[in-house]
Amino acid sequence: MYDLETIVKNGLCIGCGLCRSLAGSERVKMVMTPQGRERPLVTEPPEQEILEKINAVCPGIKITGPDSEDGIEMDMVWGPAAKLVIGYAADPEIRFTSATGGVLSALGIYLLESGKVDNVLHVAPNPVKPMRSGAHISRNRDDIMAGSGSHYGPSAPLTGVMELLEKGSPFAVIAKPCDIGAIRNLSKIDPRVDQLISCCLTMVCGGASEFTKSLDLIEKHGLEEEDVSYLRYRGYGNPGPTTIRTHDGRVFEHSYNEMWADEGNWRLQNRCKICPDSIGELADIAVSDVWPGGGPSGEDDGFNGILARTSSGLDLLEQAVDSGVLVITEEIDFRDMDNFQPHQVRLKQAVHDRLLGISDCELPVPKFRNLRLEELAETAEFEVRIKNRDGMAERIRNGKVIEPIPTNSKQR
Repeated sequence: MYDLETIVKNGLCIGCGLCRSLAGSERVKMVMTPQGRERPLVTEPPEQEILEKINAVCPGIKITGPDSEDGIEMDMVWGPAAKLVIGYAADPEIRFTSATGGVLSALGIYLLESGKVDNVLHVAPNPVKPMRSGAHISRNRDDIMAGSGSHYGPSAPLTGVMELLEKGSPFAVIAKPCDIGAIRNLSKIDPRVDQLISCCLTMVCGGASEFTKSLDLIEKHGLEEEDVSYLRYRGYGNPGPTTIRTHDGRVFEHSYNEMWADEGNWRLQNRCKICPDSIGELADIAVSDVWPGGGPSGEDDGFNGILARTSSGLDLLEQAVDSGVLVITEEIDFRDMDNFQPHQVRLKQAVHDRLLGISDCELPVPKFRNLRLEELAETAEFEVRIKNRDGMAERIRNGKVIEPIPTNSKQR
């Protein structure tokens, strides 16, 4: 069993905030570290029973893939899907304002307005520090749209999950795949999860960048965080510009390719480099970009790849289409997804060998099960496999994995 400091120190924490929700804010706080990562700060060690629960649910150290479900196809790379389609939000405002085609925002609004849930838990910009994101509970369309678009960087959406469960009202979760993994882990020790969380929705994730990525961006314009009134990475088009606004009315914009063409400068957290499920296998519905080759050639009207992964996810998708909430343009298959998301295929092939690199350095190795990682590693070229294993070991030796433990005196 690991304490929180060990999980953080060894680069396994993704900052989801579930440990804080289990332990309570009097014992664990989520803080932004000087390195730009959202991490738990232990102010009072959790008691043994709570620490055991944290070890059972932490997605940094444990992810178990979905069980097979009758009638749902299972792909070696992409996992389960009852239906794969391309679509978009029927409401033009949602489609234009949100990231990509607005499917997640449209589904969140539909769940609320149809009475299927009372709340939707997701992330939105911090009202006091708008460059940062945090947990947000939506109860209507305006609430959902306040968190639409993309706000890349660290976030802890699960800090209030236990409070929502205690209220006893049905809710949905829209979050990163690792956050959904945490929810599925929690469901195995808390029956209220399956009773009250009606669905889990996610995006196919390119990784969570460190906050220093955003700070470096504004520093190019001679700005500090206190100068910024608004920061949005995507939306208002597809992909839409990265937009910075200042309190004194200045506006700066960058194209998507200016921001993300150089993959070496994504500033991804270490846990993202060994993510076993960045494609959202554990969600009910996962959505993605659908750019051939993996990147945009320009602006388009906004389209999502939609993977209904469970029977309940398929039901929700069909209900949303029948209700006029979503428009479907075409059916696709798993190999289309390979074309749209080639970097996800490479990551899925790489994880097993990167874990071997961690083991070679005698650091704690997370337990990722039922996600076909070893089989997928065998589909990669031998030279690539060696590079993944040795590359992770080299990162560890060069000090790029081990993190300092958060303290009260070292926060952003």
